[in-house]
Amino acid sequence: MAWLLDETFAVPGKRHRFGLGPLIGLVPVVGDLVGAAAGSYIVLRAIQTRLPRVVIAQMAFNVLLNVVVGVVPLAGDAFDFFYKSNTRNLRLFERHALDPTSSTRGSWLFFGVILAVLVALIVLAVVVLAAIAQAILGVLQG
Repeated sequence: MAWLLDETFAVPGKRHRFGLGPLIGLVPVVGDLVGAAAGSYIVLRAIQTRLPRVVIAQMAFNVLLNVVVGVVPLAGDAFDFFYKSNTRNLRLFERHALDPTSSTRGSWLFFGVILAVLVALIVLAVVVLAAIAQAILGVLQG
C-alpha cells in the first residue's frame, strides 16, 4: 500500500519517486479522503499487530497531517509528494514489528516536540488576540 501511494513512479532523471497519493489528492476533498482511507490501512495493521501505542499514534498523526495539509489545493499535493506519510508509516511499522524491543524513544521525542509546538502556538495566539483586543479598546476609548 505504501509503495502504491508513495513510490510507484520514478521522476525521469531524478532519484525521487511518487505514487498515486499525490495524483488522487488532486481531486478536491474526495481525493484526500480516499488517500487517508488507504493510508489508514497501515495504521490498522499496526493496531492488529499490537505495536506500541505511541508508534500507532505517530502513524495516525502522519495520516492526519497528510489529510489536513492535503486540503490546501496544490500545496497539499506538493506536500504529499515530498512528505510520503505512508512510507514513513511503513518504516515505523517494520522497525517495531520486526524488532519488538526497538526503542520508542524517537516516537516519544516526536510527540514531545509536537506538544511543545502546539503549546507555543496557543500561547502565541493568546498573546496576539490580547494585543488586538487592547488595540481595539484603545481605539474605542480614545
